[in-house]
Amino acid sequence: MTDIDTINAMSAEELTARLSGAPEDRVAIIRTAAEAGVADAQAVLGQMLLDGRDMPADPASAFGWFNRAAAQDHLMALNMVGRCYDLGWGVAIDKARAAECYRVAAERGLEWGMYNYATLLTLGEGVAQDRVAALEWFRKAADMGNAKAMNYIGSFHEDGWVVDRDMTIAADYYAKAAEGGDFRGQFNHARMLADAGEIAQALAWLARVRESATPAFLAKAEAFLRASPIADLQERGPAALAGDEI
Repeated sequence: MTDIDTINAMSAEELTARLSGAPEDRVAIIRTAAEAGVADAQAVLGQMLLDGRDMPADPASAFGWFNRAAAQDHLMALNMVGRCYDLGWGVAIDKARAAECYRVAAERGLEWGMYNYATLLTLGEGVAQDRVAALEWFRKAADMGNAKAMNYIGSFHEDGWVVDRDMTIAADYYAKAAEGGDFRGQFNHARMLADAGEIAQALAWLARVRESATPAFLAKAEAFLRASPIADLQERGPAALAGDEI
């Protein structure tokens, strides 16, 4: 049995070894620290319960731990409370509460709060639609290195939302998002490359999309490629997306 005094007495090397060792040791240490009121541990335990990592998934318990950490001004935990309300993880969907959590986290400087709040502002979910404000929040998150925000800025410029349509700027942001690891940015970057005739590079980026994309996104991406007016993309794109061709 691990108690908080034992944890506090561990050297950094001992603690690292225990956290890197057997799952049951890792869970015991994190749960003990969380129950002792350590906000970081509460946030980590919430994420583990949400993901079902090293323990059975329990979204309702995850939501509870995120709330306990958020009550101690843990910004990522507050953002995750918003995610739970946004997506119905362990609690009924409430877009307005989600937006409020995101707004507070954003205003306190959390890039993921900025991104998530901007997304709801863009869609008009839980708050009045305000794409001007959304773009500003996306820009702030992008300045902090958030690749998903970069991809969204690309979409604003491609679609002409509250800015003049500019495919050069859009392509530049998609490239930055792709290089930052965002799967939507990688797909959009591939589209831009294919439009420019750079098929080999486009296929190479498509092959990277599947590394982190959701199944739902992959299905939509494959349908887009099969309907593409670019013959090479239509014929070879789905195989590249599946990892069968580069």
